[in-house]
Parts: sequence; structure tokens; C-alpha cells
Amino acid sequence: MTSTPFPFTAVVGQDDLRLALLLNAVSPAVGGVLVRGEKGTAKSTAVRALSALLPPVAVVPGCRFSCAPDAPDPGCPDGPHEPGTGTRRPARMVELPVGASEDRLVGALDIERALAEGVKAFEPGLLADAHRGILYVDEVNLLHDHLVDLLLDAAAMGASYVEREGVSVRHASKFLLVGTMNPEEGELRPQLLDRFGLTVEVAASREPDQRVEVVRRRLAHDDDPAGFVARWAGEEAEVRARIVAARELLPSVVLGDAALRQIAATCAAFEVDGMRADIVMARTATALAAWAGRTDVLAEDVRQAALLALPHRRRRNPFDAPGLDEDKLDETLDEFGDQGDDDPDPDPDPGPDGPGGGGGRPPEQGPEDGAGDAGPPPEAGTGDDPGPAPAGGGAGERSAVRPAEPFRTKVLSVPGLGEGTAGRRSRARTEHGRTTGDRRPRGALTKLHLAATVRAAAPHQRERGRAGRGLVVRRDDLRQATREGREGNLVLFVVDASGSMAARQRMSAVKGAVLSLLLDAYQRRDKVGLVTFRGSAADVALPPTSSVDAAAARLESLPTGGRTPLAAGLLKAHEVLRVERLRDPARRALVVVVTDGRATGGVEPVALAGRAARLFAAEGTASVVVDCESGPIRLGLAGQLAGELGGTAVTLDELRADSIAGLVKDVRETGSRRAA
Repeated sequence: MTSTPFPFTAVVGQDDLRLALLLNAVSPAVGGVLVRGEKGTAKSTAVRALSALLPPVAVVPGCRFSCAPDAPDPGCPDGPHEPGTGTRRPARMVELPVGASEDRLVGALDIERALAEGVKAFEPGLLADAHRGILYVDEVNLLHDHLVDLLLDAAAMGASYVEREGVSVRHASKFLLVGTMNPEEGELRPQLLDRFGLTVEVAASREPDQRVEVVRRRLAHDDDPAGFVARWAGEEAEVRARIVAARELLPSVVLGDAALRQIAATCAAFEVDGMRADIVMARTATALAAWAGRTDVLAEDVRQAALLALPHRRRRNPFDAPGLDEDKLDETLDEFGDQGDDDPDPDPDPGPDGPGGGGGRPPEQGPEDGAGDAGPPPEAGTGDDPGPAPAGGGAGERSAVRPAEPFRTKVLSVPGLGEGTAGRRSRARTEHGRTTGDRRPRGALTKLHLAATVRAAAPHQRERGRAGRGLVVRRDDLRQATREGREGNLVLFVVDASGSMAARQRMSAVKGAVLSLLLDAYQRRDKVGLVTFRGSAADVALPPTSSVDAAAARLESLPTGGRTPLAAGLLKAHEVLRVERLRDPARRALVVVVTDGRATGGVEPVALAGRAARLFAAEGTASVVVDCESGPIRLGLAGQLAGELGGTAVTLDELRADSIAGLVKDVRETGSRRAA
């Protein structure tokens, strides 16, 4: 039984989200939408509801690639098609699962038939299904990088290419790309953020009346989906008609020189890279004018376009939050406005009445929504409050200090060959990378090793009755290519926040080093976790996550003081790894202990810390100790701890040096020789 989607016009609030989706429905050339926000904020609901508003599409009967009957794709694998009258069907919304394979996304060739018969037997993928519709990727930040690259390339070129062992297939693939993500689960790379035309931030309203209305409508829909949809049918029809009208008006919209100057000046003022932002802003402003029923682009359209197209392109540092200084935006628009060729009316008609209003505003909520659209007031605080202290605080606690400037670190990698999630840190068997050998396929064949397949089939050609030029290939002959690439690891930081680390300059340097390693983990697509210890206990400040931003935020607010329960910190880290192995057994771990090596508090704290460290060595967990000891007299306790862990120690200064390249590998080799 198919569920009845929630009506788009019944979504409460979320004006920016609804507007961005509607602008892309009017002009798919805007480039799609990335929706960022916490869970439970109607991200998926709004996206799924949009498909019901899109006008039906005419397609060639029987074409698996949704060719338009009046202008069929000349390169369609199901073609050639003669222009003519087609059939109409609703626009599709195709959902790309996070765990999808490359073949599921782009399609798959029948390798056996291609080799034996030279036939392009092609099974279309999701990119073909989404042609002339919506491609929706929930949790796009968790999608493998190579899949993100493939779908963004298809979105940019309007076509999908499948190249597999000399056999090539191309088909049209033009779609509205919508991605949703929870930033707590990790960020997209900046270059991928730039490929989304617009971005919006969504959050749950803090207004009680609006929250009540959200619950009321959700319950009403769940109790009687058909009846609820019928109540909103009028509003849905109005918005659907308005999308059609805006599409028809779009070619007539004039983007004047004054508006172009404002767009160019705004992008220059906010120092965005490249020219994509200028182009997206121009298309968005044009779509805003068409949505408002106008044929001229006004300053208010340029302003709204900037708010949607620029925030994610302002991200200079992986830990920078997307955003835009609206005062600076207004100053720039004022400075470069009034150039003489825009509408001189300072208060122009915002456009026709009806759903969405004028000036690019989204549809109104309907008669039963009495809640206002005002968002919650900004959170209190100035950012200097370190927040609540972790367990173990008390006398001698010092407030958090800011980390020193981060620096580029050398690569710390886990030795051996893993089979974890694709990334950029340690060697691993992956679906992408250099070919290192072949094997019989387990399940579906994904990467053919052509030479090995030919070698396997060649001795049997006579007995198989080969008569022509084609090679007779059987399923047992096929060989899967084994490839070696890089994997992402779990980098678990175990940070000493005790009183011995509390000197402000010293702790600032320590935080700067950890922040540098976090930047490296972000670039290498690792998961990270953070365990801290101080006073009498250890805390999991951040469970393993893909959100390196969250780890940086926890680090920023970390206070110091108290005793040094080193053993508690190591045991807590060991427990975190045990649980994580159950959740993600293929992902290997790298433990980074940041400490001066001192252990105080309790009975025999040094011996207890040594026993805890040997648990890691016994399991073969790769580890590094960042030695934070300073001063002319050095006790070497961090080095002793590294020996117990089966790892090695490196000072803060050495973290920048060439001498630590291959550090973990050397440690593991030393440990292996010791064990032998």
C-alpha cells in the first residue's frame, strides 16, 4: 500500500525551504537545493511533497529513459525515436539510498553479453529514472564521495556516461537535485557544497503556537490521509498552476545591467571562489521574478538570491558555519543599486496575490494556520561561556582557553590492508583505486578484470564450439578486479584535561595540535571521537561521529583542572572502541592519546594506566601518543605510555616534522619484533 504524501502547502513555516524548492521547480537550471538542519524539521516531508506539484511530463511510450516525444534524445539507448505524440505521466521523485552501489546509480552493463555478442545490454540506474524529475538524496553527507561526484557531474552535464571495459553508454539525465543532511553527522566537502545551487538552514520553531499547529496537522494527516489531502487540494492546485505560469514567464524575464552589477558586486564583496555563485544568483533572481509574476528583476530579488545562493560558498574553513552578514549584504546592494535602469519605484508592486505572495515569498499556510513566521530569538550568550564542566570538576578548575592556530600535520595511518569505508587515510581493498589482482566474483560482478576473464575463457573455446570472432564467455569465466585504494578510519582522541595540562599557553598549543589533527581527519573522511579525562573520571565528550565540526566545538569548550586519571581515560577509550567495532567492524581505529604521561589519583595510578594501555597493544590497535611535556626537565612518561600501548610518542613540535611520516607503521613493526 502506497502512503499518501503530506501536502506541500500544509507544511508549517520553513519559508526558505519551501521557496528554494519552488524556485528550482520553476527553473531547474538554478542547480538544486541542499537542505541542512536538525532531525525532525520536515526536510524530507517537504521534498517528497514537491513532486506532487510538478506538472506532468510527456514521454515516448516504452522509452526507459523518459525521452520527450517532441525532441527525443538522439543518443538514447532505447532509440532512435521519431518525433511524435507521446503519453503523459506524473513527474517522478527518485530517492537515492545512502548505501546504493555505483551500478545502482548509473546503471549496469551485461558484461557477459557485451564480451560475447558485442551487445550494449544496459540496465538503467537511478539517474535514468530521475530524468525530467527529482533526484532526492537523504543524508547526502553520508553518501560515498565517488557517488556524490557521479551524481553532481550528471547534474552539471545533463547526461550520464557509463564506461566499462571499452563499452560506452550515454543517456540524458536532467533532474532537480535535492539533498538533505544533518550537520551533526558530518559536512560535505566545500567543492561539493559549491555544486548545489542553493542551500537553506532549517530548525524547529520555538514558537509554541507554530509547534502546536505542526502537531495538529501531522495527527490529522495520519488519522485520515485522504481527507487531509482533499482539504488542501485547492491550495495545491493553485501552487501547481503558479509553477506552470512562472515557467512560461521565465524566458521573458529581463535581468538588467543594474541587477547584474549588484550580483557581481555581492559575490566579490563576500569573496566567493569562481564564477558559479554569480551564475546561480542570476538564475535564482530571474526565477524569483517569474515566481512573483514580473518580467523585471528587482533589488529585492537579488537580495533573496544572495541569501539562498551564497551562505554555503562562504565556508573558508571546514569548521566555519555557513552564513552571511546581512548588514554587509544590504550595504553592497545599496552601493551598487540605483544605476538608472531598474524600476525607479522604491516600493514596487510585489506581484499578484495568491499562494506565495510577491517578491519571491513561498505559499501561505492556508486559513487554518494562525501562527506567524517569525523565527526564534537568537540564543543567549556571547560564545565565551565554556558551558558546564564535565564530570570530575571541582576545585582548581580553569575555564576553557582558545586553541592555537592549526597547522598542517603529517599523515598518521593504520598499517596493513583494511576493508573499511572508502576514505583517504590508510591502505585498503576498495571498489575504486589501482587494480592489484583478480578473484572470482562474490555475488554481482561490479569491476571486471578483462585480461583475467579472457585468460579464463580462452582454453575452453574449442569445446564450447566457437565458430565466429566472438569469444564464448560463461559465467564461471568472469573475474572481479581487486583494487587497492584508501579507507577512512576512526580517529579516537583521548585528551588529558587535568591540572598538569592547565597552563594557558600550553593548553592552547595542545588544543591547536588536536584541532590540526581534526582538520586532517576531515580531509581524509574519517570518523572521530573524543574522550577526555580529568579530576576523578573520564568522559566521552563526543561519541564516534562523522561530524568533525562537533569534535572541534567540544574541544573549544574543554576546561581543565584536577588530577590525572590516565587509566580511566584509557579504559573509557577501550570501551568506546569495543562498542564501535560491533557497529562498524570493518572500520579500523587509530587512537591518539594527548598527554604529558602523568597519572595521579587512586591506588597505584601508574601501574593501573600501564595495564589499561596493554589492552590496546594486545588487540593490535594502532596508537600514537602526543607528548605534551614541556620544560627543561623531561620525565619521558609519555614515551613509556607509548611503549605500553604498542605505539610511539611524538612531541608537539615533531607533529609538524617529516620525521613522523610512517610513524604508526614503525611502531607496529617494532611491536611485532618485540612480540617475536
